[in-house]
Order: sequence, then structure tokens, then C-alpha cells
Amino acid sequence: MANSNIVFGIRPVVEAIESGKQIEKIFIRKGAEGQLMTEVRDLCFRHRLRVQEVPVEKLNRLTRGSHQGIIAQIAEIEYVEVQDILDRVPEDETPLIVLFDGVTDVRNFGGIARSAECAGAHGIISSLKSSAPVNAEAMKSSAGALARIPVARVGSVRNTIKALQTEGFQVVAATEHSRKLMYDADLRKPTVIVMGSEEKGISKEVLKLCDEQLAIPMIGAIESLNVSAAAAIMLFEVVRQRIEF
Repeated sequence: MANSNIVFGIRPVVEAIESGKQIEKIFIRKGAEGQLMTEVRDLCFRHRLRVQEVPVEKLNRLTRGSHQGIIAQIAEIEYVEVQDILDRVPEDETPLIVLFDGVTDVRNFGGIARSAECAGAHGIISSLKSSAPVNAEAMKSSAGALARIPVARVGSVRNTIKALQTEGFQVVAATEHSRKLMYDADLRKPTVIVMGSEEKGISKEVLKLCDEQLAIPMIGAIESLNVSAAAAIMLFEVVRQRIEF
């Protein structure tokens, strides 16, 4: 982790939070106690920041400075609200959004962002609690796409899906368990493509909310694709359907 992307020490971390810096995650030493640390935890809770308790050895690896048991990882990008993504869609374009339900690998995050930007998607939505951070490795994997495509973080994927459906979006789940192929769906409408976690796929609760469950046809013996590859295929099926020759 680059030193320019971390803030360490109780007072500097508090100042970073209160100044409105976009913070990816807070690392706190396991077992850290005291009034100041309690106040920091309360501050993180009020600002809906991700907090992870880690051994002191991890903190020591992140910085050689006097961290006082706490380090803040500053985001590589400026996150936006979901409404900002919707407001930025040009009037002559049909909205296309990618939503992550638990994509935790930074390289997959970056790879999907690259495909999404190339396919003309208007934004990415990820979970505040269970999604990969946008760090230097994600930025590198995206080949610059994460500096161009807006990214929003949300507290509830399910509530966000319901809100987008109210806005007129169809929400499409990419899942190998569906009998309906992606070619058989109309993706020319305003669409949200949901991609699941690398290990478990899309959660049952989220699947139930989706308007469509679509599969990519598979011929080989391996049952599923890497999530980044699957996202690229889904995104360019949208392009294929929408493109005008």
C-alpha cells in the first residue's frame, strides 16, 4: 500500500474522517481499548465506514510510523451517489449499470470496470460492506477505467435494486443456474447487470429480487466462468443488442 494512500494515528485519522476524505477502510488493532479509540469507533459508525480489526503486525506492515493502533486507507477514487450515476446518463442513451453483489477480488473489480467502460456502461454500484476496495491494484487492473466510470457504494444491495426498479430499470442476474440464456432476454431496455461473488455467486435474497436470471451458454466441463470474464460477455451482449448498423 502506498504511503500517500494511508493516514495513521488517532488524531490524523479523526481529522481525515471529519474533513470528508473518502476513506476505503479503517484498520484498528485487535483489542485496542480506551476512550479515544471508543470515540473513533463511534465516529466510523456514524460515517458508515468499514472497520476491520487486525493484528498489530498488519499495521506495522502498512506503515513504519507511529500508528497508535489505527490506520485509514484513503480511496483511490471519489465515490458518487447512485442518483449521480442516473443523472449523468445522456438523454439519447439507454442506461446500463453493473451492480456487484459481493465481488471481493480487486483484480476482478478492476477488470469488470474496464469491460464496463469499454461497453459504454454508465456506472458501477458496489456494496459498502462486502466489496473489493478500489485500491492501486484495482486501478491498474482497470487500465484507467476506474478514473472514468463513476462508482457508487451502497449500504443495502437489495434496497438499491428495489429503488432502481422503481426508476424503470430491469435488473438482470448473471447466473449459470438459469435455463434462460442471455440471448433470449431483451437487453435494450434500461438494465442493471448483477454480478455475484467469486465463491458463492449472487445471494438467494438478491436473486429473488431480479427481474431476469440469465445464463451464458457453456460447452466445456467447467461449470462457470471467472466473474470478470462473465461480466464482459454479458456487457457485450447488451452492446450487440443495442448497436445500430
